[in-house]
Amino acid sequence: MFIDKAKIYVRGGDGGNGAVAFRREKFVPKGGPSGGSGGRGGNVIFRADEGLRTLIDFKYRRHYYAERGGHGEGKDRHGRNGKDLIVRVPVGTVIKDAKTGEVIADLIYNGQEVVVARGGRGGRGNANFATPTNQAPTFAEKGEPGEEREIILELKLLADVGLVGMPNVGKSTIISKVSKARPKIANYPFTTLVPNLGTVYLSENDSFVIADIPGLIEGAHQGSGLGHEFLRHVERTKLLVHVLDVSESEGRDCIEDFETINRELYAYSPALAGKKQVVAANKMDLPGAEENLKKLKSYLGDKYEIFPISALTGEGLKPLIYRLGELLKEIEAHTNEKGPSYIMSEQVVIKAEEKEKFKIEKENGIFVVSGKEVEKHVAKTDLNNEEAVRRLQLIFKRMGLEDALKEMGIKEGDTVKIGNVEFEYYDV
Repeated sequence: MFIDKAKIYVRGGDGGNGAVAFRREKFVPKGGPSGGSGGRGGNVIFRADEGLRTLIDFKYRRHYYAERGGHGEGKDRHGRNGKDLIVRVPVGTVIKDAKTGEVIADLIYNGQEVVVARGGRGGRGNANFATPTNQAPTFAEKGEPGEEREIILELKLLADVGLVGMPNVGKSTIISKVSKARPKIANYPFTTLVPNLGTVYLSENDSFVIADIPGLIEGAHQGSGLGHEFLRHVERTKLLVHVLDVSESEGRDCIEDFETINRELYAYSPALAGKKQVVAANKMDLPGAEENLKKLKSYLGDKYEIFPISALTGEGLKPLIYRLGELLKEIEAHTNEKGPSYIMSEQVVIKAEEKEKFKIEKENGIFVVSGKEVEKHVAKTDLNNEEAVRRLQLIFKRMGLEDALKEMGIKEGDTVKIGNVEFEYYDV
């Protein structure tokens, strides 16, 4: 089964908790704090693997968790770090944040990796908080929660040449004749429900990958027919072969078909429509094809190279594939100077660092405080330990949170909510 889109949940491992412990040795009556720190949680890492061709694994498993870090122990023993979770995806997978639409990564090389959810840092043990004025701290930090997010995976096939055209114009027959691919072929629209890849061998050291894209129809870029789901697969191709039925055996005009498909390509991505195209005038073995070919050549002029072929008999295929090989070398020589030859239609979002440490909003009489840094301090604090809570209050004071709450009119006994935790405010 070919699956090229999936939505999953990932979470990095939580950091291990720091320990509260003190040295207790026979001849050391006043041993100091010896609580070790917790280990860091594992990361969720996605790795491109050229051995995979589909996202089908993500249909059956939708939640991915990395291992949490080990807890610290007495005698300054630190917890071990959690193991990273390596998730393999096909080469050509685009990873997006489901909430913001941000493109996290575009994995186009075998072995390329990206961290999609980082593990939390381990909490510090009480040995880390000893000072000349507090030589026996009785608190430690909890581990930081791992990052969590929903992500969308989109697979875009990596092919050198893409076959585009209306349904039933012979794209699948072409790929079956020029490569070892064996797509399903039948005489009805939308026979091809999934993209097919085939390798064309020109010589022992010269080959290219060709993709048979499911037939497009008018309105494909808006979701009509099957085209909307597969237009993404032609984005990375370096060269397009526009397959036309010049016999007009389906009752469609080949010139109108040509214009319709190019309009759909442009509506989806102007850059995609601007790719180099050659025209494969197919079904030359059928009546009426010669006359329609003259009409097509007259209409297109010298703007496009036209190759009369019969995918069924194999006539004209050899000149076509050898010309494609020459054009690919020309394109690659040009793009080596200009940069990558593939095109991404997504707008890559660059997130700016958060400038404000916190934000305060008043909702139904409750002061709701949000912000990555302030929420992190709450998550790492053992709220059942009075000394740890006092330290948290001092941190808030240094951050300016207390002054900001006073400016908003907070009073003794009012409720402050940070993350999922509610506090009763009182002046320190």
